[in-house]
Amino acid sequence: MKIAAILLSIVLFFEGVYCFLAFTKIEPIKNLREAFISTAHETNEHAWLADYFLPKFMTEEDYNRKRFLSEKQAEHNSVRPTATESADTTEPDVTESTEPTEPDVNAAEEAFYKLFWEISRTSFEEYLRDHPEALNNGWDGIYINEAGLNDSGTSIYTQQGEQVLAIDVPNKLLLVRVSGTGYLGVLAIGKDPAQLRCEASAGIGYYGQTLGEIVNGSGGVIGMTASGFYDPDGNGSGGIIAGYAMCEGKPYGYHYGDTGYKRIELATDNHFYICNSNTETTPDTTDAVEFSPALIIDGELMVGGFYDWNGINPRAAIGQSEYGEILMLIIEGRQVGRSIGTDTETCAKILMKHKGYTAMNLDGGTSAVMYYHGEYVTRCSNRAIDSRLLPNAWVYGNYE
Repeated sequence: MKIAAILLSIVLFFEGVYCFLAFTKIEPIKNLREAFISTAHETNEHAWLADYFLPKFMTEEDYNRKRFLSEKQAEHNSVRPTATESADTTEPDVTESTEPTEPDVNAAEEAFYKLFWEISRTSFEEYLRDHPEALNNGWDGIYINEAGLNDSGTSIYTQQGEQVLAIDVPNKLLLVRVSGTGYLGVLAIGKDPAQLRCEASAGIGYYGQTLGEIVNGSGGVIGMTASGFYDPDGNGSGGIIAGYAMCEGKPYGYHYGDTGYKRIELATDNHFYICNSNTETTPDTTDAVEFSPALIIDGELMVGGFYDWNGINPRAAIGQSEYGEILMLIIEGRQVGRSIGTDTETCAKILMKHKGYTAMNLDGGTSAVMYYHGEYVTRCSNRAIDSRLLPNAWVYGNYE
């Protein structure tokens, strides 16, 4: 009887805890519960965790909320310049004060700081004192790479307070570490938007390739995930695109017809524009990917608030700054002790710190990885692999 009483007490205790967590209206716990539901629903293979353990009306509220948010997204699209206008970009200001210099002597140095306006000049000068060899090939040939998974990064920092992982002047690339409560990731900033394209895998329509294979096969320098793909039970081959994509002028797949899905288009003017997925691509589009939600449109934050796509997951996002720079963001996730993941609002705000003007959320989860100069610089959420098989990828560098 004593054993039965103890067991009954344990059962009643856990039932009480469950009822409290599942039904309480205490704001912090309610918010965590909503985040749990959203996180589960954003991962197809784990949606049952919410649907099975929580009341149906709660999970339906999450679906209804997503439907409402998608309808709101459908109301916003990029404003394209007219035939007589151009998508003008403003040169960034170097905010740190500098001493007057002889232009003939230090023109290359000043050009470097103008191009990489994010870099803290003080921290970079200190780095050069410790590593004078970084200038062996001149300011135009600086190549510093400490972005690998086994590297610890540099002692250089951005003015936004981020650790610099790589400075690649020949390719006009900057990689920085982004981090916050529960998440870790990499932001790559490409200064030349003409070097970006969406590259299809060799077997698109039939099978996918790893991100490294797509980047290397295209001769690119850096790449990240692009389209989602048909993935039954998490065992998809990566060959069949979900939605529509355009890779270097060639279309693939079919447009998402659901309200709220968006398409990010790279045009011949080397600018990104975001529109509804159920519209036709414009004639000047060269590359495009469909997903949701849009993060930033024409400088306006499109996500925000606790109930707004608040699932904590590995994330991928691509965008462009008001200066025309390409912003490629990967947030690692599902790795206890390293990075759990984050929500879409956090991704958008990271990009806005870098003057993000246009940006969209891409296929995250296990697909969210980044590859640079022959190695992966972010960890896949599935530690058994470096990359899933993907139908295509956004690739930057060595584009002719």
